[in-house]
Amino acid sequence: MQEELRAALAGLLDGLPPKQAAQAVERLITNYRGTTPTDAPVLRDRADVAAYAAYRMPATFEAVRAALAAFAARVPDWSPATHVDIGGGTGAATWAAAATWEGHRSTVLDWAQPALDLGRELAAKTLPDTEWRRQIIGEGLSVPAGTDLVTVSYVLGELRPEARRAVVAAAAEAATVVVLIEPGTPDGYLRIREARTQLTEAGLRIVAPCPHSGTCPIVPLVQGVGAPPAVAGGDWCHFAARVSRSSLHRQVKGGSLPYEDEKFSYVAATTLDATPAPARITRKPQLRKGQVLLDLCTTQDGLQRTTVTKRHGTHYRQARDAAWGDAWS
Repeated sequence: MQEELRAALAGLLDGLPPKQAAQAVERLITNYRGTTPTDAPVLRDRADVAAYAAYRMPATFEAVRAALAAFAARVPDWSPATHVDIGGGTGAATWAAAATWEGHRSTVLDWAQPALDLGRELAAKTLPDTEWRRQIIGEGLSVPAGTDLVTVSYVLGELRPEARRAVVAAAAEAATVVVLIEPGTPDGYLRIREARTQLTEAGLRIVAPCPHSGTCPIVPLVQGVGAPPAVAGGDWCHFAARVSRSSLHRQVKGGSLPYEDEKFSYVAATTLDATPAPARITRKPQLRKGQVLLDLCTTQDGLQRTTVTKRHGTHYRQARDAAWGDAWS
């Protein structure tokens, strides 16, 4: 699915003046970082949408795919028949859902018609059965009852608090599974944390990344204080997905490396009888001579660091192969 998406994006900026694309990307970066909540669509015209698709779709696709994979690993016998992507724009989450499960029908809801039009164009050959529907994202939003999967990716930061709560409430009321993804920033984590509480209060259980549905043990980073300490103290829960950059991606983003790491925060909740992992690796494992240091969020003991040494045998080999964001037992 990654290659199909890359092929669909190829040539997207042909004919768009570089200065116009750069200006659109700069404004979109501000909105992506969640600093300008609004009551209007962020994507306003074809130039905005083309720049967004080239700039954000590959990274959004990988982040959403990682979050969906973490959920799917806990319920391997389940797959959705219906999927609604709220605020889906050009459809990156719909591509990610198709990379995770087969045989479902997706509906993308967004308030920006130019985004829906381009999303339909990009998906025409690979995801032709997707429905693209214009819809106000906020208060008054409705999701069809009995929807199997709802995704909301990189949207909550664009909304005012009351609209944000309305979107999460609509998803929680209608869906069997709700997966929310935000940028892996302190603000993005706080939005996920708030939505997580809203989901559990609505009766859903958390399946990923958290190993429990109780209170998050992380002490949030106080805004404006600076970088978080390396261990206990102000922090935020986030993970990373490796994004392979195409030449188009490098052109739009101005980067030279063939890859980047997309940082994201997420929560996956469900009404299913699903069991989360016993623990989740919350930082990049630290490899030392003969040992691996793992920072974990655990079911019973909150945040803790564990050291796995060679004498642990199979566990040591598993720890050396483990990655940030993996389940751990």
